[in-house]
Amino acid sequence: MTFDSLVSAFVTIIVMYDPPGLAAIFLGLTAGMTRSERIQAALRGVILATGILVVFALTGSAILQALGISLEAFRIAGGILLFVIAFEMIFEKRHERHEKSAERAVTQDHIANVSVFPLAIPLIAGPGAISAVILLAGTFSAPVERLGLIGVLLVAAAVLVLTLMIADRVDKWLGTTGRAILTRLLGVLLAALSVQFVVDGLKQYFFA
Repeated sequence: MTFDSLVSAFVTIIVMYDPPGLAAIFLGLTAGMTRSERIQAALRGVILATGILVVFALTGSAILQALGISLEAFRIAGGILLFVIAFEMIFEKRHERHEKSAERAVTQDHIANVSVFPLAIPLIAGPGAISAVILLAGTFSAPVERLGLIGVLLVAAAVLVLTLMIADRVDKWLGTTGRAILTRLLGVLLAALSVQFVVDGLKQYFFA
């Protein structure tokens, strides 16, 4: 475990969260709530999502072994999934899909539990984030390294919850254009990281 690997893991998680895009959706989800209610929803949602991701960070490899799936195969499949998500981010498809999830939550009277659905699941701890964590857990295989990965998840959670707490300011500061540009840049980074996952998986599969 090196500092560079920790930074790479942090970037992967933060890109998956897409804080600027999530901040705008969070404002829509919490429309009509007071500032204290919004902060409470952000805290509950991020804590729950982080707890789910920590569980997958600790047990993801065991789950794969129980299913008879090699880490190399999961790296390739996970990399392809992350690339699809990156494609959606670059072409503004992911934001539209998340907005539709938010609209469903409002129409189904789930505002009281918005921190659980759709904020924690699937907006934060969605398939992409879970796949990314399991892939990273394969890289951080030693117990001490897993603690490092959990530390990265906690730092990323702190950044995300702070962003959601000031979501109104972030959205106003970035504006529609700034948010679109930043989301696309994060998408390009995620695309590069996903390709690296696939390359690493192919290398380990054919040359291990």
